[in-house]
Amino acid sequence: MSGIYIHIPFCKQACHYCDFHFSTSKVLIEEMVDSICTELELRKDFLPKKTPVRTVYFGGGTPSLLSKSHLEKILETITKWYSLDLEEVTLEANPDDLSISNLQNWKALGIDRLSIGIQTFDPEILKFYNRAHNAEESLKAIESAKSTGFEKLSVDLIYGFPSSNHDVWKKDLEIALSQNPGHISSYCLTVEPKTALGNWHKKGKYQAASEDFAAEQFEILMQSMEDSGYIQYEISNFGKLGQFALHNTNYWLGVPYLGVGPSAHSFDGKSRGSNIAHNAQYINKLKTRESIYAKEILSDEDAANDYILTSLRTIWGTDINYLKNSSGYDLAFLKLDTIKMLMQEKLILEETNKIILTKKGRLLADSIAESLFLP
Repeated sequence: MSGIYIHIPFCKQACHYCDFHFSTSKVLIEEMVDSICTELELRKDFLPKKTPVRTVYFGGGTPSLLSKSHLEKILETITKWYSLDLEEVTLEANPDDLSISNLQNWKALGIDRLSIGIQTFDPEILKFYNRAHNAEESLKAIESAKSTGFEKLSVDLIYGFPSSNHDVWKKDLEIALSQNPGHISSYCLTVEPKTALGNWHKKGKYQAASEDFAAEQFEILMQSMEDSGYIQYEISNFGKLGQFALHNTNYWLGVPYLGVGPSAHSFDGKSRGSNIAHNAQYINKLKTRESIYAKEILSDEDAANDYILTSLRTIWGTDINYLKNSSGYDLAFLKLDTIKMLMQEKLILEETNKIILTKKGRLLADSIAESLFLP
């Protein structure tokens, strides 16, 4: 199996925390769609042979800004050049774009999963983030999506906004869970250098929440999700049975994927790389068939460490036998002392040749993965 990610680099306005590649000018949107279709054709042989595409994911940016004809053109190009066995087609969407007409159009195109960027239901924080929607639109968006027949819905939330207590965060979770979306993705608010938030932080106009405060909110998140019947199948992702995001799950399990569009990343099982993160250059280079992709061949050690980093974030954990068979590294032997120490501190479980994070360990996922890195 394999997947295709389409990066749509346009937004109505810039969220103050976001460092993804995007532009608020939509002047190039027609040429961008044409260029994405050109890249899809030119890179039709990137994915391993005999691996049908099972997932397509429109991310960004704000893919919900595209018209029906734009999305249709991209999907028709994928159908033309790739072997398909589709199980999931996801569109990231902002609440203010979820009109009934848009929802009907997306469903008619075969899009069957929506990832809705709500972030918070608090009106003041939404303004601080510079989001284009309000809380009422968020609730209406979920209602409209359900009434249009979308059965796979994911809600994005941000935790870690600095405050004197956790009341707002608890309220966000309460409202989100009351809507029964089936899937919730939640990420910690972080200060990225090339953002408005980063600029404010540098000038002393914004003080980020402490690590302990953010960790407390993450613990509240985990407990709330568990109490409501959601499974934390990846550090930041919670879903009810049958609602896990197939496309993103494949990322974490090392399934090959093709990333199309400016700044998009790709992985074919042996190499990884990324596209140029500049809209005009991306378009112009594709017109002249110049390369827009920087490729890196992975050493066995790099591939092993990538697998450890991503797989450890999931409920399935790091499979020691898979790692040994795929790269020749016996993690149980090479990292015996580290594994013993992590088990003693109740940060990991070792079950049937797998290393799985405990709830306590999920708070330290990246540092635990680093301790297991080779050599």
